[in-house]
Amino acid sequence: MGKIVVSENVTLDGVIQDPAGDEGFRAGGWVGLIGNSPQLSKLALDEALAAGAFLLGRRSYEWLAARWPSRSGELADRLNGLPKYVVSSTLEHPAWNNTTVLNGDVVNEVPALKQQIDGNIVIAGSFQLIRTLMEHDLVDELRLKIFPVALGAGERLFGETSDKKPMHLLDTQTIEGGIAYLTYERVRNA
Repeated sequence: MGKIVVSENVTLDGVIQDPAGDEGFRAGGWVGLIGNSPQLSKLALDEALAAGAFLLGRRSYEWLAARWPSRSGELADRLNGLPKYVVSSTLEHPAWNNTTVLNGDVVNEVPALKQQIDGNIVIAGSFQLIRTLMEHDLVDELRLKIFPVALGAGERLFGETSDKKPMHLLDTQTIEGGIAYLTYERVRNA
């Protein structure tokens, strides 16, 4: 059985919007060049190698699909070969290989996906999808790379929830550049 793993780059104040700086957000580009960080590159590769699939919202899918198919190397090969599931009511013909569109009710489709996939089902970006899955207690683990910057504005990882969502800290690491890498698991029935 699979588990839903959220993997995000996030600022100290919880912003996840436009980390690479190419979406036009006034404070975008706050992660710098991840490729210049051997530790961040290794984390990305290790996570991709351990993944059974990727689950993405349409906008994040389109952003990734515009970049990864033309790249080469171990990470690109893994990302391009992994099964990808994109939640969308408008995407009809996904171009990125191994992509399946989930156009039904995500709250029903994700538990079924967890039954089908062996291993981690990794979500990157896709904050609207993450918020929906968090609200319905469908996220099993959070992996947050917290960058030492506060933006004061921008889309945050978490939105309002109907109730508290307790987490248990599993692991902490400090990565070059003062980045904190925190891993949490969802506490159910707390």
